[in-house]
Amino acid sequence: MSRESFEQLPGYAALPDEMKDLEIAATARHGLRLFLRSVAERSRPVDRGDAAGASRAGGMRLFRERAAQRAEEGMPLHLLLRSHALGMYVLWQGLRESAAPGEEAALVELADLLLKSHHSVIGVVAETYLDERSAIDAERRAHRRSLVRGLLDGTLPPGHVLLEQLGLDGPCLVLAVGTATGPGPAATAPSGKEGAVAARRRLRRIQTALDHAFGVEVPSLLDAGRDGGRAIVPGAAEPPDDLVARLSRAAGGPVRIAVVPAAAPADVPESARTAGEILRVARACGLPPGLHRLDDVLLEYHLSRPGESGRRIAALLDPVADRPELLETLRVHLGHGQDRRATAHVLGLHPNTVDNRLARIAERTRIDLSSPKGTATAIAALLLRETDT
Repeated sequence: MSRESFEQLPGYAALPDEMKDLEIAATARHGLRLFLRSVAERSRPVDRGDAAGASRAGGMRLFRERAAQRAEEGMPLHLLLRSHALGMYVLWQGLRESAAPGEEAALVELADLLLKSHHSVIGVVAETYLDERSAIDAERRAHRRSLVRGLLDGTLPPGHVLLEQLGLDGPCLVLAVGTATGPGPAATAPSGKEGAVAARRRLRRIQTALDHAFGVEVPSLLDAGRDGGRAIVPGAAEPPDDLVARLSRAAGGPVRIAVVPAAAPADVPESARTAGEILRVARACGLPPGLHRLDDVLLEYHLSRPGESGRRIAALLDPVADRPELLETLRVHLGHGQDRRATAHVLGLHPNTVDNRLARIAERTRIDLSSPKGTATAIAALLLRETDT
């Protein structure tokens, strides 16, 4: 098989000479020997048992090894398969040119044998290549996730070499993504194997939407839980206007996104914690799904900070802790500007029922919801309880 035939393949000429002259040439010779051996075995009696099958299985070993090597080296699969297909064609050309008149039937038989062997080789090569690429990609993703996790929790050493490769050696934007807002289909994933597959597909769609929205590969730690995970966008990018719409389509439901800038890699852990808090505060406040910044919940964020006073304020709602419908009424009532009719509409209740529930809350907690101080106390208590869960 002439080297000139293979040089015609797109991308083949750029391969290292050692690979072409040694490994690929050796693989071609091996394939030729296998074909000749199969021709010889076909002409023998068929009482050889499993010997022929064992011989074919052993002959495929080199093809598997070479396919795994090409996958590890990054050779495109199309080039690998084209080289095998071209090798078969060159062999067929040689058979056709050497056939004498009257040998047409033998040539057809050889062509049949050649096509069958090519079918087996291509299957083995493609399967091995894809398995190896899958393993390499899985290892790369795991390493990448480990890097992102270390950056988010502050355990990654400063100046790590991969930070520059990922574009995270300077300013960046930290995102906290919430893929569900509460009870309902978006919050409860299907159980079992189908549920796990659906969750993985949803996370892949969200990752793809993030990459497309920002125009870069966005490192992330996404999960299928209520808090969908964290992402770090390289550079001091501003989120695009359609970011929420993109991620909502990918997630199959409303999403919340909290964004906090980080001036340097060392600031990422604090920005990630702040983004997570913004997400929880926005949810506790009853804000609709969308994009949230610290300025959007600045007062509520401040009121929800933990501490001794915070624990005591949160405990003011302990008397109604066993009545979730009262806590929900209080949350909706405060989230809608203490409008009893709006609260009743959201909860599907009569306004008088809302009044009765608010009266029971005031009676049990001794919080006067009609006064500014009582309202502020109730907001702080509710935030402290809900952001602590």
